[in-house]
Amino acid sequence: MDVRIYRPAKTATQSGRAETRHWVLEYEPSARREIDPLMGWTSSPDTKRQVRLRFESEAEAIAFAEKHGLSYRVTEPQERRPRAKSYAANFSYRRAV
Repeated sequence: MDVRIYRPAKTATQSGRAETRHWVLEYEPSARREIDPLMGWTSSPDTKRQVRLRFESEAEAIAFAEKHGLSYRVTEPQERRPRAKSYAANFSYRRAV
């Protein structure tokens, strides 16, 4: 059984980073999703796809995977690089429109 360990990025609609501090362990999908011919809903016989475990640190998530004999893949997060901006730059003559 394969799992993926990662730290989620913030969504475009969020202004804060509250849900990005934890590490998440997700099972890789083992079956394809299928479209129900009658209703048109998407479903899968794989119930582990619904499981998302949250951990405080990467080491805790790796320890959990190793304890349960799961092969894991760790995806390192890209670090945030905030750019310094000033309010006066909005009114600069050199500003690209």
